[in-house]
Amino acid sequence: MLNIHNLSVAFGGEYLFDEVSFRLNPGDRVGLIGKNGAGKSTMLKLLSQEMEADTGTIASDKDVKIGFLKQDIDFVQGRTVLEESYEAFEEIRSLELQIDKVNHQLAERTDYESESYNQLMIDLNDITSHYEILGGYNYQGDTEKVLIGLGFKREDFNKLTDTFSGGWRMRIELAKLLLQKNDVLLLDEPTNHLDIESIIWLEQFLKSYTGVVVIVSHDKMFLDNVTNRTIEISLGKIYDYNKPYSQYLVLREEIRTQQLASQKNQEKQIQQTEKLIEKFRAKASKASMAQSLIKKLDKIDRIEVDGEDNDVMNLRFPVSIQPGKVVIEAEDVEKNYGQKEVLKGIDLLIERNSKIAFVGQNGQGKTTLAKIIVGELKHEGVMKLGHNVQLSYFAQNQAEYLDGEITVLETMIDGANESNRSKVRDILGSFLFRGEDVDKKVKVLSGGERNRLALAKMLLQPFNVLVMDEPTNHLDIKSKNVLKQALQNFEGTLILVSHDRDFLQGLTNKVYEFKDRKIKEYLGDINFYLEERKVSDLREIEKKDVVANTSKETKNKLSYEQQKKQKSLNNKISKIESKIAQLEKEIAEMDVELAINYEEVTSTPDFFEKYHSKKKELEQLMEDWEEVTEALEAYT
Repeated sequence: MLNIHNLSVAFGGEYLFDEVSFRLNPGDRVGLIGKNGAGKSTMLKLLSQEMEADTGTIASDKDVKIGFLKQDIDFVQGRTVLEESYEAFEEIRSLELQIDKVNHQLAERTDYESESYNQLMIDLNDITSHYEILGGYNYQGDTEKVLIGLGFKREDFNKLTDTFSGGWRMRIELAKLLLQKNDVLLLDEPTNHLDIESIIWLEQFLKSYTGVVVIVSHDKMFLDNVTNRTIEISLGKIYDYNKPYSQYLVLREEIRTQQLASQKNQEKQIQQTEKLIEKFRAKASKASMAQSLIKKLDKIDRIEVDGEDNDVMNLRFPVSIQPGKVVIEAEDVEKNYGQKEVLKGIDLLIERNSKIAFVGQNGQGKTTLAKIIVGELKHEGVMKLGHNVQLSYFAQNQAEYLDGEITVLETMIDGANESNRSKVRDILGSFLFRGEDVDKKVKVLSGGERNRLALAKMLLQPFNVLVMDEPTNHLDIKSKNVLKQALQNFEGTLILVSHDRDFLQGLTNKVYEFKDRKIKEYLGDINFYLEERKVSDLREIEKKDVVANTSKETKNKLSYEQQKKQKSLNNKISKIESKIAQLEKEIAEMDVELAINYEEVTSTPDFFEKYHSKKKELEQLMEDWEEVTEALEAYT
């Protein structure tokens, strides 16, 4: 489907990739991995033909459709969620306009036997057939299914996209791509803005996808659950194996171990041969044998060991000053967003040096409470900070607060003070921004590089209490491990909002679960919490809660009479839809008859009367369907 041959790209004289080649075939679900800045996003841009390589070619089958989910997206303002999602169906929407236009013309005319009227009927039949082939009668339902799968509620459908955060707008963009039925899907960090329920839905969708999927992600479980192939970009080369991420790591290590062993044996043989050459050179009678051994040595293919890029950031969180014993105290804290109550009656006491995890479904108030603690949100109730408390907050979209138009160095200088301004370049170096990297504008950095810069900038201010909301978004797996190590060594108080069990393991000694506007304390680490909840994974909790809440809400909301009414309305919709399908079929058959045997058909008595009668009946049924659907929404 896509054939990549001898592709090379260089920036500032250094190769991101040097003559790499591979092929992507239908059914390939590729995890594209590598450290931040290795060139993953650049490779996606090349595959999408958004940028050109310095050398090499990318050949594709004819009419291959490629969809690309980027980290940065632009939206046209003024559209609702549904309207923006329907942009995925450009051709279908165009055909709808054409159908409306022809139907409008037919409704205004009475010259049923004229040639131009006949041509309009033929045109309508052609357009309608094409519309049906493209799935015109199903696209609205498909759109709703995908939006709901990605976490939207029906009441969100008619809200303007402008009113949603960047993360939710990313979900709309993802929905559009999934609905377009592209042959190749390129997804750059698709799970960063999804809750676990939506990630599970996306996994199921991608596993049944018949085209090519190429995913850049640092979510190990997502890669293991979705991919069947891994391509790693490292030191300008690629390593390509038909294994999901974790299996690839094991295989790659085994291969490297074998290479090292083979290289060691070869080195021994070479050294022995060189000793013999030196020995034989000294004797005239053995000179020809020495020459023979030299030729043999020249012909040996030296075994190379796959290179490893072990360059990682150097991260340490110093504690500014010693705070009092109690660092945070909350009493009867409440928070509402309009009519929606998110937190109610929250009491909290956090002591110095506590290591705390906030867990629970999205929308249960984890980020809200974190923002209340750091003073970013107004609220009801009392939130007090203890003596000498200095807070630092890393938001889950922290990188978005960076100014894209200034350089990496300027970003750090702007955040520095007199005492640490001279150390800015050293700090940047420890976060892998070296040499000319510091003169890059922030807007050209990858998502992971921006997160690293945001972490570096955070260190310029003193703190002894650290609140971090999904800090691992965009970070490569090695950087995640470095961050985890730094947090383990942090001697202050830590509050972590995260869905990542691997990251939380060994980091916290207390867990607060957010559910039904309340918080529940678990006096142990993340493993203790999962044992108490009798599950093996944070995903299982969210999945369990979603199923339980859905069935519970349905039972609580609907009385027996209401359930009877709901069933009656469902039956009514089924009957109406059956009649609509039958009428549409009959009208389509009459359209074909008109197109093929116009003279014979038009001489039949009452043909047009029946034709227009069926159309009116269809219009009435569509109105009935809308009314019943609206009535049914009250019960769902």
